[in-house]
Amino acid sequence: MRKVRDFDAELKALGDRAKQLRVRKIQQFGELIEATGADALEPDLLAGALLAAVAEKEGTTTKAWTARGAQFFRETSRKSSRRARGISESGKAAAGGAEPA
Repeated sequence: MRKVRDFDAELKALGDRAKQLRVRKIQQFGELIEATGADALEPDLLAGALLAAVAEKEGTTTKAWTARGAQFFRETSRKSSRRARGISESGKAAAGGAEPA
């Protein structure tokens, strides 16, 4: 005998998942704006720059922006991994934290 599917529950679960993804995307955009220092810009300037980037059709310009963005993420990743290694090697995190149970 076949199991009866609850389509309403499945649709609700999919809707909830989509909402979570939208919230996470917005949060990540905010974190990106802070990480790049763009939070210091006026909102009108930031919006104008983003609109210009969306409207840009020249391939060489967008390729240069893409390369610069990729470099930013590589450097950021390298810095965060160095910080994590430095903390674990120096023992500061272990000494300052609570003892595991």
